Amino acid sequence: QVQLVESGGGLVQAGGSLRVSCAAAGLTFNNYGLGWFRQAPGKEREFVARINWSGGSKNYADSVKGRFTISRDNAKNTVYLQMNSLKPEDTGVYFCTAKFVSKASYANWGQGTQGIVSS
Repeated sequence: QVQLVESGGGLVQAGGSLRVSCAAAGLTFNNYGLGWFRQAPGKEREFVARINWSGGSKNYADSVKGRFTISRDNAKNTVYLQMNSLKPEDTGVYFCTAKFVSKASYANWGQGTQGIVSS
């Protein structure tokens, strides 16, 4: 059974940084693409970033390009999201997700970690 456990959220002032992590278990990690989504209060869950199995391909939402960096450590079964120059609109619950390489959609999700950016 695939398990994804996020950590590292917290409260930070605008302009600050946070790094969230997601530890994976129950899967062959380098057979999975990974992604981060977020959900702000009262809003739909939205895509933030994704990374392919090797780390060689990354994509970002326009709203976070140049500020956020997704990375993975296949030796540690962990994916990271480094968030810099944070804005109040980055506030939300950040979810880690995994997709087997041959699948079209994300099937496994973590429970989320809260990030709050104060103005």
